[in-house]
Amino acid sequence: MTPTEGSIQAAYELARERYAALGVDTEKALTGLSQVAISLHCWQGDDVGGFETAGGELGGGLAATGNYPGKARTADELRSDLDVAYRLIPGQHRLNLHAIYAETGGKQVERTDLQPEHFAGWLDWAKANNHGLDFNPTCFSHPMAADGFTLASYDPAVRRFWIDHCIASRRIGESFGRVLGSPCVTNIWIPDGLKDTPVDRKTPRALLAQSLDAVFADKIDPRFNLDAVEGKLFGLGSEAYVVGSHEFYLGYAITCGVLLTLDSGHFHPTETIADKISAVMAYVPELLLHVSRGVRWDSDHVVTFNDDLQAIMQELVRGDFLGRTHIGLDYFDASINRVAAWVIGTRNALRALLLALLEPIDHLRSLEVAGDYTARLALLEELKGLPFGAVWDYHCLQAGVPVGVAYMDDIKAYETQTLLKRS
Repeated sequence: MTPTEGSIQAAYELARERYAALGVDTEKALTGLSQVAISLHCWQGDDVGGFETAGGELGGGLAATGNYPGKARTADELRSDLDVAYRLIPGQHRLNLHAIYAETGGKQVERTDLQPEHFAGWLDWAKANNHGLDFNPTCFSHPMAADGFTLASYDPAVRRFWIDHCIASRRIGESFGRVLGSPCVTNIWIPDGLKDTPVDRKTPRALLAQSLDAVFADKIDPRFNLDAVEGKLFGLGSEAYVVGSHEFYLGYAITCGVLLTLDSGHFHPTETIADKISAVMAYVPELLLHVSRGVRWDSDHVVTFNDDLQAIMQELVRGDFLGRTHIGLDYFDASINRVAAWVIGTRNALRALLLALLEPIDHLRSLEVAGDYTARLALLEELKGLPFGAVWDYHCLQAGVPVGVAYMDDIKAYETQTLLKRS
């Protein structure tokens, strides 16, 4: 049963009093939350298929599991699905595009030759809906990546191909930023690596550094485009060695002044990226987060409201890093309704961020500086029982989106009316 507007308001007033008693201004927290734009990932809507080829195989060690009905088959269908998702998420958010989502009018356009005009449909849609756009070169699912290597390939022709694709992608990102008035984050991830132990780990990394230097040789105004590089621990087909490791890209980002991307699924299962944020932020200008949920490995599950997610958002707030951090989602689950996957994951990310914003951080910090760890622990534990959910419900009400799981009514209706009719 959906709560009434009056009951939501009444619950919020009680919650506001409880938080105020601890020195927390819930209105300030909600204002801060409303200013955060999360970049939804387009590839959740079609299992990373894109529109380059019909039924092309997914490469680069990536795999989407499941066959839930209703996968988007065209850009119009994907945008329609996204429209439904955005209507069910509080706030104004962005979209993260991959290069394989170009609309080329049925013509085969090589990735090195992609131009802003091939994303005109996305740009028009973004302008009409006030969405910022982010971008990614697609360095997988292509014959030139068939042996598992791209920018770090020993073959200079292969490296040149992917360098040119990344350069084209940066220009597309720049065009997004110019038109939309919000910088596009163009993020480079490559699958390069080996299944078994190499004898030479050094040379591919030297080649990757040379390739990245060539990609970033032409400077682009950061008002329009921000460059980011994304590492990984291992992948399918690259279990023993990944060229673009976290340590490699951390060094490169620091040296070259580009953004570092931390993907919460790209590390060992016992690692959390929360502890890395304050460390890398001491040296890199800005950070891109890809929020995902790995289960045993980088399996890109829908983000849940778990301890890892809460720790990430706490670190962003406690360290005052929100202004230097770009938050995006990265998962693709084909076993459930794909629109619901966007909505559930994004709402969870926002809920975790709100929970962090509702901490009395100045008081907690003063206790820590004073060495009163007992009082710090007591206060942190007390916060876990405060009526945070009432503040979230009020936020959804104010934003005009469904409260609680009422959003599933809209998703089920859309599934019946639209998704199940797709072959």
